[in-house]
Amino acid sequence: MKHGFIKVCAVTPELRVADVEFNTQKIIEAIKISAENGSQLTVFPELSVCGYTCGDLFNQPALINACKKAIESIAEATKGIKTLVFVGAPFSNNGRLYNCAFAIQDGLILGIIPKTYLPNYGEYYEKRHFSSAPLNLAHVDFEYEGESYLVEFGTNIIFRAENCPEFTVGVELCEDLWAPESPSIKLAKAGANIIVNLSCSDETVGKAEYRRSLVKTQSAKLICGYVYCDAGDGESTTDMVFAGHNIICENGTILAESKLFENGYLYSEIDVERISTERRRTSSSYFVESDLNCDLYGSEYHGVGFETFDKPLELTRIISKTPFVPESGLSERSELILTIQQKGLEKRFKHTNSKTAVIGISGGLDSALALLVTCRAFKSLGKDLKDIIAVTMPGFGTTKKTKGNSLKLIEALGATAKTVPISQTVTKHFNDIGHNPDDRNVTYENAQARMRTMVLMDLANDYNGLVIGTGDLSEFALGWATYNGDHMSMYGMNASVPKTLVKHLIAYEAEKLGGTVKKILTDILNTEISPELLPPDESGNISQKTEDIVGPYILHDFFIYYAVRYAFPPDKIKYLAMLAFKDDFDEATIDKWLKSFYNRFFKQQFKRSCMPDGVKVGSVSLSPRGDWRMPSDAVAKVWLDLLK
Repeated sequence: MKHGFIKVCAVTPELRVADVEFNTQKIIEAIKISAENGSQLTVFPELSVCGYTCGDLFNQPALINACKKAIESIAEATKGIKTLVFVGAPFSNNGRLYNCAFAIQDGLILGIIPKTYLPNYGEYYEKRHFSSAPLNLAHVDFEYEGESYLVEFGTNIIFRAENCPEFTVGVELCEDLWAPESPSIKLAKAGANIIVNLSCSDETVGKAEYRRSLVKTQSAKLICGYVYCDAGDGESTTDMVFAGHNIICENGTILAESKLFENGYLYSEIDVERISTERRRTSSSYFVESDLNCDLYGSEYHGVGFETFDKPLELTRIISKTPFVPESGLSERSELILTIQQKGLEKRFKHTNSKTAVIGISGGLDSALALLVTCRAFKSLGKDLKDIIAVTMPGFGTTKKTKGNSLKLIEALGATAKTVPISQTVTKHFNDIGHNPDDRNVTYENAQARMRTMVLMDLANDYNGLVIGTGDLSEFALGWATYNGDHMSMYGMNASVPKTLVKHLIAYEAEKLGGTVKKILTDILNTEISPELLPPDESGNISQKTEDIVGPYILHDFFIYYAVRYAFPPDKIKYLAMLAFKDDFDEATIDKWLKSFYNRFFKQQFKRSCMPDGVKVGSVSLSPRGDWRMPSDAVAKVWLDLLK
């Protein structure tokens, strides 16, 4: 639990309709198996003790009494088991019968939650047997082991782990999710980070897709984990068939989903720390303070405490190495991102009435992407591609390969190529300021970057144009940009596009354009990432390799995503990185570059505080006007201490 992960399980056990003893044994068996597998929260289907499809047998006291004894047996069997279990059974109280979820742990019945919305249409006729959750929610007497004691009864209960405050659970049953005002809405507002749903939803054509979208949407809307447990094989097939469609979601993402018509266990881990962080971030919008203590009926929500267990946990959920890059639908996402960038630039041209776009082309990834997007924008605006002034500015470190690719790409796309060598100008500048050109320090490098920016700005003035920035999100996060050099532009085209995504966008556009352009872009994709500010090696190849200096971008983008988007602490980011990159980097390497990331991220904030305008394309942006407001003199000690 150190990193906020709670292991959960949805179980659809073997079932026989009205055979309470058989079902009870299967439930007890499943509880023990899920506990042995480390589940801290295990959920069973609706009315799983007897079966949902008992029909008018629910009017038989024999069945109701058998179910009550079954709950007692299940509670007894959980003594010594710290897993929080939710089991479905009928419950009779004050002459009414309720369709309930029983919360059980370590030999105790912690609470009974009645279903609020009873379906009474089509194949459903629950109101024939059950009553909706009462308005006057309170305690009930429950006889257990020869004694009567008070048990929490109602829809306003939140179960809270006393030794893990963010492990909080609210309950709803089947139709409650499908209703316009689901109980989970108020439960989430009152602090439930995980919602469990005990369900018995029959299978018809198209229903699985709809059910899946409901669970995903509810978990996204409520910023919660959602464990949906469905009845399956074993329920009566007199009129319906049940598929055991279990789903575990977290904030709109499906973590695990069972196959239809296969009873069994579905496990995953819900990150309650992430959920809490997300809710704090959006608290002013959704989780309004005045709503926290009231439900639909005006009664207060109250917590029922329990103690969970903690032991080493092996995550079964997938930790992507490239969280900025979608694992499916990459082409559609690439087209959308390119269009967002394109539309942002179109608006800027319409507003400024600029005639040309001026772009520095280096033969690298970022400038290639900026040129591709600018071409898209000009085509959309009906502007002549010759009004894109693409400038190569060879300096001390420029190689034949990168210069050649720059010129070939400009020509293939139909832009205007302009070459402005900067070596002599920079050498004269060194003489002016008294810098020894043999001293290849930061002045040697940055003077070239600033000279290139001055060239672009002056050309933009000459051609009535806008300087299009090429720096990407990863570079801005690390401060890998020369202040008032490549750091500056009139519109930062790639400002919120991380390096790992840049490659995919170029590859997508290359495939789309095909021919010569594809060949050139493929060569650019295979070129070492470098600012080319130091002379090439003896063979004329790039000597200054960015990732040797600042670290692998695939790691830094991983760090950026979890540090900025989810505000995860460094030790948790390291834990996730160790899992995601276990076959790529050892612990020492991850530790080294994570420390480097935090040092650079804090020390280089001053560059982000005055970065140019640039369109946001994803969930992470470092714009000082938009998503990221950080003092330039903040200290990284708290974060670095967590890595010691």
